[in-house]
Amino acid sequence: MPTEDPSADEALVRSLLADQRPDLAGAELRVVDGGWDNRMWRLGSDLAVRVPRTPRAPELLRKELRWLPSLAPELPLPVPVPVHSGAPSPGFPHTWTITTWVPGEPADRAALRDPRSARILARFLSALHHPAPDDAPTDTQRGVPLSEVADGFEELLRRGAVHGDLDRVGAVWERARAAPAWDGPPVWLHGDLHPANVVGADGVLTGVIDFGDMCSGDPATDLSAAWLLAPSGSVDHFFSEYARADEAAVLRARGWALLRCQGLIEIGRAGEAGLPGGKPTWKGPALEALSRVLSSSP
Repeated sequence: MPTEDPSADEALVRSLLADQRPDLAGAELRVVDGGWDNRMWRLGSDLAVRVPRTPRAPELLRKELRWLPSLAPELPLPVPVPVHSGAPSPGFPHTWTITTWVPGEPADRAALRDPRSARILARFLSALHHPAPDDAPTDTQRGVPLSEVADGFEELLRRGAVHGDLDRVGAVWERARAAPAWDGPPVWLHGDLHPANVVGADGVLTGVIDFGDMCSGDPATDLSAAWLLAPSGSVDHFFSEYARADEAAVLRARGWALLRCQGLIEIGRAGEAGLPGGKPTWKGPALEALSRVLSSSP
């Protein structure tokens, strides 16, 4: 889990803006709670500043800078489009960015209870999931066959150290593992869809944020959001709207959702214990999502 970088404070951000974007240096600056790899400030009313706080964060920002501006116009929801690439400098030797601000409340703090969110999410993913170019990024933990990310989880399963009813968890996992693999072209993926990476208003999904883990591969990784994000009772509406997922894709997606729930619960528990990198607001939504995963059919 990441630890807070004490050097990434308002004074640093003001200095970076004064040096590289003096036209924005006088704008109001407000720290935004949350974030995993980057710390974020709202800049004025329409922009945000993102500053790395983990070793991998600069590369994730460069990935967004490279790909998101060309993808964003095709997406039906607001996303944080980079508008400035902050150059490394003596005062801060890493890439940082300014992006558009995506209004709304993160769904780990205000759940997406409106059933319309399921179809909105499906339309967003339908627009995103088109074949990626040959030089699109890949990720060993996303968009790959479940067999490639199974070892740690299956060891926990053997020890009975998983969240949820052990028999039901095992049954869902076995069906996911047995499903035929994705045999289509790699498609663009957000790669990290969970409640803290989407925003809403009045219970309705209104935006998607944090594309640092974007990559190409099997869409089932993103389709796990049908359980992670869509309100209870709306999984069928999600897949009806998405319309491109066969039974194998649904089973794989549910396996990914099971994996993600386990990890999100642990991060939430770490937050409750006050551990570095823990996020206490992640536990409740992840437990709700796990309940949806284990109660869904087939």
